[in-house]
Amino acid sequence: MTYQQTLDYIFAKLPMFSRIGSSAYKADLTNTRILCEYIGNPQRQLKIVHIAGTNGKGSTSHMLAAVLQSAGYKTGLYTSPHLKDFRERIKVNGEMIPEVTVTAFVEKMQPLIEEIEPSFFEITVAMALDHFLNEQVDIAIIETGLGGRLDSTNIILPLLSIITNISFDHQNMLGNTLELIAAEKAGIIKPGIPVIIGEHDSVTARVFTDKAGSLDAPLVFASDKRFVADWTYEHHQLVCEVTTVHNNEKDVFQLDLPGIYQHKNLVTVLEAISQLKEQGWLIKSHHIKTALQHVKKSTGLHGRWELVHQHPSVILDVGHNEEGVRAIAAQLELTTYHQLHIVIGMVKDKDTEKVLALLPSAAHYYFTRAQIPRALPVQELADKAERAGLRGSSFPDVNAAVKTAIGRAHRDDLILVCGSVFVVGEVNLP
Repeated sequence: MTYQQTLDYIFAKLPMFSRIGSSAYKADLTNTRILCEYIGNPQRQLKIVHIAGTNGKGSTSHMLAAVLQSAGYKTGLYTSPHLKDFRERIKVNGEMIPEVTVTAFVEKMQPLIEEIEPSFFEITVAMALDHFLNEQVDIAIIETGLGGRLDSTNIILPLLSIITNISFDHQNMLGNTLELIAAEKAGIIKPGIPVIIGEHDSVTARVFTDKAGSLDAPLVFASDKRFVADWTYEHHQLVCEVTTVHNNEKDVFQLDLPGIYQHKNLVTVLEAISQLKEQGWLIKSHHIKTALQHVKKSTGLHGRWELVHQHPSVILDVGHNEEGVRAIAAQLELTTYHQLHIVIGMVKDKDTEKVLALLPSAAHYYFTRAQIPRALPVQELADKAERAGLRGSSFPDVNAAVKTAIGRAHRDDLILVCGSVFVVGEVNLP
């Protein structure tokens, strides 16, 4: 098969949650175990950090990978979904998995794929683990896809587990209370393995402490260890002053991920680095500071309050659930612009009404949809928006909406594209 034929095969043959939703979700680890057994159980031979959470796990994964790369470690990074290229999901030191490697792996696995009919995500997890072993990475950062307990990545035994935060998302699969969602995420906690919880929340803290206690897993809440005492937004960078609680020491970090919500992820990453250093990983202060200034360049992370065009400014942000859009709304309040234009599209299984209620009514809206079956129809989105007091125009595809927004905007206006990873992924600017 050619590389394109390989992609056509896995996209068509294997159920893909990001495209079709919950019908592709397999709440069972059996297929992943069978796939990995077939290739020699690479997960048993890798050193891994496992990261779950409702929001921030992608940014946290990339930031931690950037630091480890800066410290000289060959670092594997597995995240999802991708924005433009399938190979974004699997990287070593920021380099995407080669096309020939993808094709060779699928061809090798094809008889088993035909036999057990795994999901797209299950085969991708196995591909990542196989690639990392073949590349002899020093360490791999593995992000869960959905939940934790029954996520395909949960066949691994990591050096460290991280759960960034808990908020409402995927309730139809993970539960309709924060405690139930937390219990699913807590499924990545392993016996005796240290676990970091990014944010201390009184509603969910007991879920994590009880689970960790039952497994003798040392647990720490990152937000209890450090906090961001002050921050500024300078030249499209976020500058954070971090205070360490036990000694009141202060340090300053400059991030090329300028979303103000990144200060929470920064605290989580710093605690993860502290834990890894205790395990013998050699990471110096200058490695951390250099890496955090160049996360996008060294790991290829995009779509987090990312400026992609100026005069007018066009910002891309993959925030798509209630908490993610709440963070976007907070950022907008601190951003200077003449008029605001919002290009938005969502998927069917999100709590659309709660998301729309957080957005400013004074903006000009451009309702659209990504070209996937799971996308919410444009008219349905526009109708819900109108009931929320948001008015605008409808467009059949993302780039038509963006092009129109740019054409209508003045030089000092801000155009925000948000609501779905897939909407952001379809933006093509010259």
